[in-house]
Amino acid sequence: MEYRPPDNLLQDKVILVTGAGAGIGRAAAKSLAEHGATVVLLGRTIKKLEDVYDEIEQAGSPQPAIYPMNLEGASPKDYEDLADTLDKEFGRLDGLLHNASLLGALTPIEQYDINLWHQVMQVNLNAPFMLTQACLPLLKQSDNASVVFTSSGVGRKARAYWGAYAVSKFGNEGLMQVLADELENTNIRVNSVNPGKTRTTMRAAAYPAEDPNTLKTPEEIMSVYLYLFGGDSKEINGQALSAQA
Repeated sequence: MEYRPPDNLLQDKVILVTGAGAGIGRAAAKSLAEHGATVVLLGRTIKKLEDVYDEIEQAGSPQPAIYPMNLEGASPKDYEDLADTLDKEFGRLDGLLHNASLLGALTPIEQYDINLWHQVMQVNLNAPFMLTQACLPLLKQSDNASVVFTSSGVGRKARAYWGAYAVSKFGNEGLMQVLADELENTNIRVNSVNPGKTRTTMRAAAYPAEDPNTLKTPEEIMSVYLYLFGGDSKEINGQALSAQA
């Protein structure tokens, strides 16, 4: 979508981004910070998070925070501890971007490894559920909060062999709709974004024969994310949006 955000769009907002170390999460964290947000960088690889942290600081954006966390192994208590830390540090949360995902395997359901299925569901669906649940009290402290789920084309129209990834993304869409309905007429809005064909490591793993230079970079699809986290989208709730036409 085409949206021209003002430079101070997210001034004084606190936004948590999962999977912030690379790809779309990294681009989103930097873009949100560039428009004034204090970004909490959540991911499993500390070095990657530190690199994003340094890039945000060097750009002169508000100082971010790092919260290392492996969503695959995180327990409900880990999410409670995260929420407690955010509460002590900031007292509220204005935005939550669910971006971290595992691709799993491109294989028929008949042959899908059950352990891998559980692993993909844990990161892609159970983690966003637990994280959102833990953060809802903080989101309620915001004047105008936004929760965004990262979807996929195969999370809206499934295709053969996409297995747990597709099913988990359908789950994200369902969770988004349930939350949006529950939180209607509150200060929290909930939507999803399908990034479309984007130049990421995950895309390259799924389509190894594709020329990445034909794809948009994560930085080129940020307008929809900025729109959803800024005040211009405060009436948008329960919508499945797309970053590319």
